[in-house]
Amino acid sequence: MKVFKIVLSSLALTASIVSTAHAHDAGDIILRAGLTTVAPDESSSNVTVQSAGNVGMGASVNSNTQLGLNVVYMLSSNLGLELLAASPFTHDITLINTLDNELGLGDGKLAESKQLPPTLSMLYYFPVSETIQPYLGVGLNYTVFFDEQFLGSREAQSFSNLSLDESFGIAAQIGMDYTLDEHWLINASVRYIDIDTKAKFDVLDLPAQVSVDIDPWVYSIMVGYTF
Repeated sequence: MKVFKIVLSSLALTASIVSTAHAHDAGDIILRAGLTTVAPDESSSNVTVQSAGNVGMGASVNSNTQLGLNVVYMLSSNLGLELLAASPFTHDITLINTLDNELGLGDGKLAESKQLPPTLSMLYYFPVSETIQPYLGVGLNYTVFFDEQFLGSREAQSFSNLSLDESFGIAAQIGMDYTLDEHWLINASVRYIDIDTKAKFDVLDLPAQVSVDIDPWVYSIMVGYTF
């Protein structure tokens, strides 16, 4: 996968400039908070409807920014265990390619859904200096969707009973801590998360479904405090 090739290349580049400086110590707890944007890089299957089969429509998901939170426990001066959390993200789900069929449902916003993507990652720090601490991480993500609901105008078109399956996937990231003093730091990170879901619903009183590979890039700018 392309993203993991990028991570491996970054690993090789960062390792080439590593010094022996250490800013984090074993037993440190780093608490971070700031803005996190989930930007889907999605692809979608076509909607399939019972008795009608593939009806040619697809689905798209938009970006959303929320308060991001994470905590890192340093197992050593180089190795940390990170848990990513956030306030719930809200995404618009858009119906696309409806001109390819004769249902006459129309492109445009279809529904909204909230999601939480807790992610547990192992981080490896490459201490370049006492202040600059780049790192790479890999981990596992669990995403749960809730409060799924169609627009009222779509319910009038007979859309109902929307649900999205939960997702398990791999996550990879690259980031950096910039320490301001003994306790405070600024953090920036970019991560890729493998999120796949299947949306199930009824339309025209028939069961339907569509699979969506959301696969977002997740961008964070945070302020952190080391205990």
